[in-house]
Parts: sequence; structure tokens; C-alpha cells
Amino acid sequence: MEDTIFGKIARGEIPTDFVYEDEHAVAFHDLDPKAPTHILVIPREPIVSLADATAVDSALLGHLMMVCAIVAAQEGLEENGYRVVTNIGAEGGQSVFHLHLHILGGRQMAWPPG
Repeated sequence: MEDTIFGKIARGEIPTDFVYEDEHAVAFHDLDPKAPTHILVIPREPIVSLADATAVDSALLGHLMMVCAIVAAQEGLEENGYRVVTNIGAEGGQSVFHLHLHILGGRQMAWPPG
């Protein structure tokens, strides 16, 4: 896997204000927010996308979803709701090829998306 900006953030090479951090994942505000609250949750382990995850990654993937719930609660998004999204590949909208989940909230989300 090619090194990415998210890999550098996860390793602490690019200073970032984390809203959540543990040994497996970090979360931080998106620099180009698409909603009033837009936070990215990334694994410290470099996985390109959900399509590249394997059965060995199952526990990590579950952990990332739990981190999303923890961060959403921290940010006060539980009462009105929020969206968790991951983009896969260029046509899916992925621009950084390191698995990341978007937590979007603070406004009404449209359906269908995109």
C-alpha cells in the first residue's frame, strides 16, 4: 500500500487534534467538511478500503464502527441522528486510499446520497 496522508496522521507524523484516539484507531475533524459535524475515523493499520479488508480484519472493522458511535455521542449527534459512510475506490468517491469512515451530522441528510 502506498503511504498516504492518513497513514502519516495515524503514525503522528502530521500533528492533528484527535477527538478520539486508542491503540487501533484515531478520529479527527475533516479539513473539508460536508456537514456541520464531519469527523473521520481511521485505523492505525494501513488498509486501503473495505474491499481490501479480510476476515483477519473483522475485529478491527467492528472496533471502527464502535469508535464512530462513541465519537458521535461525544459530539452530541445521537439525539437527531447522523450518517456513517465509507467510500470504496475512485468511482465510490474515495480520494485517500487508506480506509476511513466519515461521521456526518448536524443537518438533515438527503436520500439517495450523491
